[in-house]
Amino acid sequence: MQQEAAQTVALQALTWILGDPATLEAFLGATGVSAGDLGARAKEPEFHGAILDFLLMDDQWVIGFCDASGLAYTVPMAARIALPGGQQEHWT
Repeated sequence: MQQEAAQTVALQALTWILGDPATLEAFLGATGVSAGDLGARAKEPEFHGAILDFLLMDDQWVIGFCDASGLAYTVPMAARIALPGGQQEHWT
């Protein structure tokens, strides 16, 4: 996946997170971002990675997001890998 497509997925995930107050509260707590800062931070590729890192913490969030967006369940991880800091390490 190209970085531009990955950024689009991350912004779709943010929109999905914003649509659920409980998930939004958990997101704000996990990232330390205030609700007022979301607009400015949403333009940063590094923040896109943080959005997907958060989403990937819970299988139910991944399923809910992908079902709502019509995406395969593998898309969030593929998008995360394409963003800064998302490269997978192979230790073997």
